Amino acid sequence: MKDLTAVKNYDYSGEKVFEKAQDFLPINGTDFVELYVGNAKQAAHYYKTAFGFKSLAYCGLETGDKEKTSYVLQQGKIRLVLTTPFDPDSEISHHIRIHGDGVKYIALWVDDARKAFEETVSRGAVPFLEPIVLKDKEGEIVKSGIHTYGDTIHLFIERKNYKGAFMPGYVKWESEYNPDTCGLKYIDHMVGNVELGDMNKVAKFYEDVMGFANLITFDDKDISTQFTALMSKVMTNGNGRIKFPINEPAHGLKKSQIEEYIDFYKGAGCQHIAVATDDIVFTISEMRKRGVEFLHVPGTYYDTVSDRVGIIEEDMNTLKGLGIMVDRDEEGYLLQIFTKPVEDRPTLFFEIIQRKGAKSFGKGNFKALFESIEAEQERRGTL
Repeated sequence: MKDLTAVKNYDYSGEKVFEKAQDFLPINGTDFVELYVGNAKQAAHYYKTAFGFKSLAYCGLETGDKEKTSYVLQQGKIRLVLTTPFDPDSEISHHIRIHGDGVKYIALWVDDARKAFEETVSRGAVPFLEPIVLKDKEGEIVKSGIHTYGDTIHLFIERKNYKGAFMPGYVKWESEYNPDTCGLKYIDHMVGNVELGDMNKVAKFYEDVMGFANLITFDDKDISTQFTALMSKVMTNGNGRIKFPINEPAHGLKKSQIEEYIDFYKGAGCQHIAVATDDIVFTISEMRKRGVEFLHVPGTYYDTVSDRVGIIEEDMNTLKGLGIMVDRDEEGYLLQIFTKPVEDRPTLFFEIIQRKGAKSFGKGNFKALFESIEAEQERRGTL
C-alpha cells in the first residue's frame, strides 16, 4: 500500500495529495444523504420552504413499506432523504431517541457497489449491508454498505442500470408545492465530529479502508479561541469529489463546540453538511427571507477582512449585511456562512459556500466563526 502519511501543509493544486489516494474505490460523487427524523413530512416541508428543495420521490404505507416513511428531496445534485419510523421499538426509532434528528447514511455513488464492498471489507471495514439488488420496471440498483464513525453508515450505490426517479421501492413524489430554488448546487464536504483521541483512528480508517488521503491537518493552534479549541483532518478521495473533515475536541478553558455536539448527539456523528452555490448573495438573501437562521458574525470582523483577502468581486457592505465571511488561499477566495442548528438539539447544521477558485476551508475565518458559536453556546448555557 502507498504511504498515506498525513501532510501538515496542504497542496491546494491537489496533485500531491490526490496521487496518494488509492484508486481501488473510485467514487463519482455523493448519491444522497439520509437523515432519520422525528417527523419526515414536516421536515420535508421545512427543507422545501427554507432551503428551496423540490419533491423527488416517496415511500411509505402507500408503496407497501410497513416500517417507515421516506421523502426524497432534490436541489441541483443534492439529494436529501428524510425518514421516520412507524414502530417505536425499531432501530430507526432507537437512533432518533438517542441522537435526535441526524444523518444516518452518507451514500456514495459508485460504478460497482459489489466491488466497493469487497475492497473495503477486505481492508478492515465492518460490513453493514452485503450487496443487494433492488429491481422495478425502471431497472435495478445495487446497494451495499459499511460502518464508519459512531452510528454513521456509508452506502455504496450503483445506479447505472436504473432510470427511475430515485430507486426501487419509491414512487415519484408529485406535489403542487415546490418553492423556487435557493441556488444550491452540490455537496462540497461533510464534517464528522468524533470523541477526543479518535480523529487519527477515523482518518486512518479512511486512508487504509477507503483509500483516501489527508488533504490538510488543522491543530489546536489553527482552530482556537480564548476558551475552546479543536483539531481536524480533512480526508479526500482520489478525484477530490468527496471530502470528509474529521474533528475532535482539544483541551481548552471551556467546553468546545465538538464536546457540546457529542454531549447532545450522544456520540460521534455528522456535524454539518457544506453545500455549494454559484451566487451566495442570492442564496443567503433567499434563505434569510424564508426563515433560516445563521450564526451572527461580529461586526468587527469586517473592519479588517479586506486587508486580509484583498480585492473581491462582491460588495463588502452587502456581505456584512448578510453575515457572509470571506477567506483567500493561493488559488483564489471563498465565501461562506453557517446556519444555526436545524433542530432543537445543538447538533447538525449547514454551511453554504461559494468558491471563487479557493480549495481551502476558510482557515482565516475560524476564529470569528468559533467566537460566534461560543456566543450561541453561552446563550444555551453549554459553554
